[in-house]
Amino acid sequence: MHPGKRSLLFVPLCVAALNSAAAGTCSRPVYLTFDTGHMGIAPLVAEVLKRQDVRVTFFLADERTLDGGSSLDGAQAGWWKARAAEGHAFGSHTRDHLRWLADRPDGRFEMRPDAGAKAGKRLTVDAAAYCTQLAAPAERFKAMTGQTMLPLFRAPGGKTSPKLLAAAASCGWTHVGWSDAGFLGDELPSERFPNDQLLRRALARISAGDILLAHLGIHDRKDPWAPAVLEPLIEGLKARGLCFATLREHPRYGAAAK
Repeated sequence: MHPGKRSLLFVPLCVAALNSAAAGTCSRPVYLTFDTGHMGIAPLVAEVLKRQDVRVTFFLADERTLDGGSSLDGAQAGWWKARAAEGHAFGSHTRDHLRWLADRPDGRFEMRPDAGAKAGKRLTVDAAAYCTQLAAPAERFKAMTGQTMLPLFRAPGGKTSPKLLAAAASCGWTHVGWSDAGFLGDELPSERFPNDQLLRRALARISAGDILLAHLGIHDRKDPWAPAVLEPLIEGLKARGLCFATLREHPRYGAAAK
């Protein structure tokens, strides 16, 4: 494309984005979401979000942190309370990062927690126990922040079945996945998927309406994705005329939260 033509396209997009922000509207939204992780990068993520004036949706599980604690323990409570005060949105990621493996003929589920006392063990879980897993982060979030979590959840790894979703719906929870283009790749090995590659891919693929997935720290990734990619990604999407909203504003999931 001719440089002059590119600038003529670029400027109106930037102006439109600024006008939308000034008016308090978001006409071409993307929905950035973070699942919990080792929390080592959480303070830096918060700084970027505040500097960029972006609100996101966090999905909470009680996962192992770098300091030997867990992501919902007392040491992290102040961080969550500050994010709640800033207007971010929150959903459940199950207490023990409980992964669905298979449905059982008796109506129960084969599952494996990545956190908690039984981490790494294959468990048999019924619908009531799964509902308890979904509710636990909401209860902890209420205790930490005084706010109520949205009735939204993300199954670890995005792994579900129709029966598991029905079990969650029976106790009031709606599942939220992510868009194909919104898989930001921060959980992939940095040796094979370096940050610059992931940034280029995301900027090329993401479009309005996409739900984006990242984490608050991945133990196995040597070169952390955030905040290195986070801020240029936000800036690049804003430059394309996109804006950021939480799942409270999503046309489907916002309705489920009311």
